[in-house]
Amino acid sequence: MTTTSPAQTQGGARVAVQRFGTFLSGMIMPLIPALIAWGIFTAFFIEKGWTPNADLANIVGPFIHYLLPILIAYLGGHLVYSVRGGVVGAIATFGVIAGSDLLIDNFNAALAISDPEADPLSKVNMFIGAMIMAPLAAWTMKMLDRLWEGKVRAGFEMLVNMFSAGIWGFVMAIVGFYPLAWLINGLMNVLSTAVNWLVETNLLPLTSIIIEPAKVFFLNNALNHGVLTPLGLDQAAASDAGGSILFLLEANPGPGLGLLLAFTFFGIGAARASAPGAAIIQFFGGIHEVYFPYALMKPILIVALIAGGMTGVTTNMLLGGMLRAPAAPGSILAVMAQVANNSYVAVALSVVLSAAVTFIVASIILRASRKRDLAAAELGTDSFSAAVSQTEANKGKKSDAMDNLRRSGAKSATASAPAETAVAEREITNVVFACDAGMGSSAMGASVLRNKFKKAGVEGVTVTNKAIANLDPSADLVITQQQLTDRARGVTPDSLHVSVDNFMNSPKYDEVVEMVRRQHGDA
Repeated sequence: MTTTSPAQTQGGARVAVQRFGTFLSGMIMPLIPALIAWGIFTAFFIEKGWTPNADLANIVGPFIHYLLPILIAYLGGHLVYSVRGGVVGAIATFGVIAGSDLLIDNFNAALAISDPEADPLSKVNMFIGAMIMAPLAAWTMKMLDRLWEGKVRAGFEMLVNMFSAGIWGFVMAIVGFYPLAWLINGLMNVLSTAVNWLVETNLLPLTSIIIEPAKVFFLNNALNHGVLTPLGLDQAAASDAGGSILFLLEANPGPGLGLLLAFTFFGIGAARASAPGAAIIQFFGGIHEVYFPYALMKPILIVALIAGGMTGVTTNMLLGGMLRAPAAPGSILAVMAQVANNSYVAVALSVVLSAAVTFIVASIILRASRKRDLAAAELGTDSFSAAVSQTEANKGKKSDAMDNLRRSGAKSATASAPAETAVAEREITNVVFACDAGMGSSAMGASVLRNKFKKAGVEGVTVTNKAIANLDPSADLVITQQQLTDRARGVTPDSLHVSVDNFMNSPKYDEVVEMVRRQHGDA
């Protein structure tokens, strides 16, 4: 009889949500430059912009209604089936856009007859439609290509490839024009109604109860890129102020800053020593992942993050703080650059107050448990050192690897895979740091390890950073944060995988350097 433990089930569900969020992120993150460009056009040239220009303002509408959804569609299709999938996905998505516009036009025409004084509906910007239709069209194209793979006569391959993609794009555009456009319009109406209800009933701050824990467990991408960004862009396009509060629900750097400041003043050991540097990277660099390990060290601190997040949302609701477009990365510089409707004071105050509330709550929690934490750390260090000494005694000689483990215990840092870092079954020449987007925290970790290799005199080893979805078998060693290791191992099962709790300053780096140095020395 086969049984499945609850922990495994939860881990599988968490990994599935993370993978889905990463897929959505892959459609949105590369689009950020286009969103920034649209935000600049909006900031300068709309009627309420800094330098109104009626001619240039004509770019704003088509930009968000056509260009951005088609770019999302191409990226989504490309993720599923490379360039071929991107092209078919873009064609199919244009059918959804046209179908939605026709439905809105027909509704407004009927409304003008029945109630001439009623406000007409605005057109739906098909971001969610693109995120659904493009991957679907690309996947079905991929399945169709498999049907005649290897069955086309020599010399006719290009003809079949071109016509099959064109014909299937045509078919999926028709599917998008009729049933899917109707479904997406209905879905957007439901989601918009729900958000408006939360705003009107002053319940929007409660979203922090979901968002803040989701961030810590790397589950935020599905919510942020799947719901908040599309709805926020739709609100920004329809709003007279040209912005949306939804862009600030997840991007606010205040709660993370408050948590790291609390560790700076009231933390212990390595957490306290590394917190100031992490605060600078998180607040100005926008890499929020650096504060996640601090919250996971003591999960009750998530309450402090929720309190800070709710404070920030409440402040923006009361004072009208909003952004024109998503702030990515979530740096205070990116946030202030996207402020809409000249609400700089409101947005800045929301960041300050959310940081202050998180700091106060987290400080109370850390102070209340300080004696227990110190006692546990001291006890844990003694026990760990004794275990390391016993291992050395069993081995019969001193070990650099054991010294590294001893230093790891002294710093109160955990190593999730000690056996993996002790022995490598393949020569390590390609080390890859992997995170969700492959841009922020992984780039920082790669830089740290690269410098350690250089100082140790280790040559012939490349250290790069990638998104987990882009990992390939060429990676000899993959380093990820603990919450993402299962996903990375699923992509490259033959690589050596090392989990760290903090990309900034992990004692595992010293073990990796020593392992590679010895390996290359033996070679």
